[in-house]
Amino acid sequence: MNRTLLPSLAAVIVFAAACSGDPADDAATDAPAAAPAAPASAAAPALPDTTADAVWAMLTEAAYQENWTLWPGFAEYYTGNEPHGMLLTTYLNDVALAALEAQAGTMPVGAVVVKDNFMPDSTLAATTVMVKRPVEYNPDFNGWYWLKRNADGSVDVDGRGAGCQACHGGRAAANDFLVTGPLSGGQP
Repeated sequence: MNRTLLPSLAAVIVFAAACSGDPADDAATDAPAAAPAAPASAAAPALPDTTADAVWAMLTEAAYQENWTLWPGFAEYYTGNEPHGMLLTTYLNDVALAALEAQAGTMPVGAVVVKDNFMPDSTLAATTVMVKRPVEYNPDFNGWYWLKRNADGSVDVDGRGAGCQACHGGRAAANDFLVTGPLSGGQP
């Protein structure tokens, strides 16, 4: 893998502050679309409905913490920053990992990035998720769906989170809304 692609610790994916907004903005009523073909090295997963329950069920079934890859170059626990937590663990499904390794420039439909957000004592506070859907789902944000699920199971964001979009749009629109070094291989 090309190690020049790896982001600096300070530029690791950051999801939006509190990722909250008007629940009407977060409501997801669009029907899921079929995923296009993924890179040859990764089969695109079936996309769940655009609801917190469906996305969480997909992550649970996939056993993401056991089966997915940690963000390359980062340990299981690394120092985080606001709004996510003091310690973080970031996972990529095979579709997202293949795009990152190929320096694709954008994540393909079916890419999923999951960040477990921990308090300083390593207690899970929340899990934040980005799922790449067809652009029609969220045209202004290249199809991204956001989820913030608290450790108690309550949901703060389910869909087009205004806070998530504000942070990612302002900081990373040119990088497919991922707050990292560019997917094409450059540095932040």
